[in-house]
Amino acid sequence: MNSPAKILLIEDDPAIVMTLSRALADEGYEVVAEKRGDSGLARAKDTPWDIVITDLKLPGLNGLELVRDLHAARPRLPILMMTAHGTTETAIEAIQSGAYDYLIKPFEVTEMLALVEQAVKASRLMSVPVEIGAAGPARSAIIGKSRAMQSIYKEIGRIASKSVSVLIRGETGTGKELIARAIYQHSDRAHEPFVAINCAAIPETLLESELFGHERGAFTGADARRIGRFEQADKGTIFLDEIGDMALATQVKLMRVLQEKCLQRLGGKETIPVDVRVIAATHRDLDAAIKQKQFREDLYYRLSVVVIHLPPLRERKDDIPDLLKFFLEKYAVGFGVKNPSIHPDAVEFLQSQSWPGNVRELENVVRKMLLLAQNYTISVEHIRAVLARGSQPATPADKTIQEYADELIAAAQRGEITDAHARLHEAGERTLLSRAIELAHGNQAKAARWLGISRLTLREKLIQFGLHPNHE
Repeated sequence: MNSPAKILLIEDDPAIVMTLSRALADEGYEVVAEKRGDSGLARAKDTPWDIVITDLKLPGLNGLELVRDLHAARPRLPILMMTAHGTTETAIEAIQSGAYDYLIKPFEVTEMLALVEQAVKASRLMSVPVEIGAAGPARSAIIGKSRAMQSIYKEIGRIASKSVSVLIRGETGTGKELIARAIYQHSDRAHEPFVAINCAAIPETLLESELFGHERGAFTGADARRIGRFEQADKGTIFLDEIGDMALATQVKLMRVLQEKCLQRLGGKETIPVDVRVIAATHRDLDAAIKQKQFREDLYYRLSVVVIHLPPLRERKDDIPDLLKFFLEKYAVGFGVKNPSIHPDAVEFLQSQSWPGNVRELENVVRKMLLLAQNYTISVEHIRAVLARGSQPATPADKTIQEYADELIAAAQRGEITDAHARLHEAGERTLLSRAIELAHGNQAKAARWLGISRLTLREKLIQFGLHPNHE
C-alpha cells in the first residue's frame, strides 16, 4: 500500500488550520502546520513533502515570495495557494512563479480535498521513480525481459533526452503512463513539472478550459481566472492520455498551441508563451480515425515525431513470471500475507490466458488471488475461481456466497457445526473490508467513510481478520 501523503500547511489563522488539518487527517494525510512564511519555507526545504499548502498573506514572508523561493529550490514540489478574492491577480502571478494551483477564499473543504488529491497524485507521478526492467519490490516499474520490452527500453533511452513529441500507442492496460513517466524522468526536463491529464475522463465542454485555462466570465460559472494545464507544465512535460478521444474543436486549438508555442485562455486575448514537451497516448486506431475524419492528420504528425508501440501481454507471455513476482511482492504486505507463493502449474495456467485487459488485468487478478488464498500457496483452483468471478454478470446474489451458505447449512444439518450464521457473517465482512481497503488504496479513513463505520472500528476489524493491520 502507498504510504500516507505528507502535507505542510502554512497558515496563521488558527481556525483555518484546525479545519483543514482535521479534514486532511480524516482523508488519511499526515499534516504539519506552520504559522509563519519564513519558518514554513525553511521547513519545506529541509523535509520531504508530497505537497505544500500556503496562504498568500503570512507573517515573516508572504506567500508569493515563498512560492518563488521554494519552487526554485524544489521545482517538482506542488504548492497550493489560498487567497482572498481581492488578490486573485497575485495568485495568478504565484502560479506563473511555480505554484501548482490556487483556491479563492472562502472555499468548500470538499473543493480543497479534491485539489489536494490531484496535487498528491501529480507529486508522486513526478517523484516516484519508474524502474525499468526491474522485478523487485519497486513501487513503480516497467517489468519484462522479453525482446519486445528490451526494444522499448532502448527506445526510451534513445529519445528521453531529446525534446521531441512522443506518441505511445497500445491497448488499454499495457502501461502507457509508466512509459511516459520513464521518458520524463530520464529527460532534461526531469526537474520541471510533469502534468498528466486523461482527455477521455473530462467532459468535452470542459477539456479546453482544463488544458488552456479561462478568463473570468468566459462561460457560466467562470467566476475567476483559471490557469490551464499547459501553463502549469511550462518548461516541463505534459502527458495527454487517451488523446484519441479529444473532440475535433479542441484538436484544432491544441494544434495551434503546438505550432505557435503559445496559447490564449478561453475568453481571453492575451497571448501566453509556453515551452512544453508533449507526450501523448492512445489505445485507439488513429489511422482509422483519420480516415473517418475523427482525428486531424496534421495533429497526428505533430504528435508522432517518435512513436512507441507497446505490445499487448499476449505477445510477451514470457514476462508473466516476472510480473507475477512484482505484483505479489507489491500487495502482500498490505494484505497481511507473508512470503506469498504460487504453484508452478498456476504460473503456466496464467501464461496460457489471453489477457484482453493486459498487465492491468493481470495485476487485478493477482490482488484477488492473494485475498482468496490468504497465506496458502496460490493454485490453479484459486486462479480459476478469480477468473470465474470476473466473468460472471453482476447479480444481487453473489453465487460464491450462496454456494458457501449451502455448504454451511449442509454441515450444520450433519451436526458438524453450530455457528453457520457467524461463519457466513465473518466471511462476508472480511470480503467487504478487504475490497474497501483495496479500492481506497490503503486509506483507512476513506474506507471507513465508505463503509459507514468509525476509523477505530475499521482498524480493530482489520487486526481481527489479519488484513492490513500495521499500515495506515
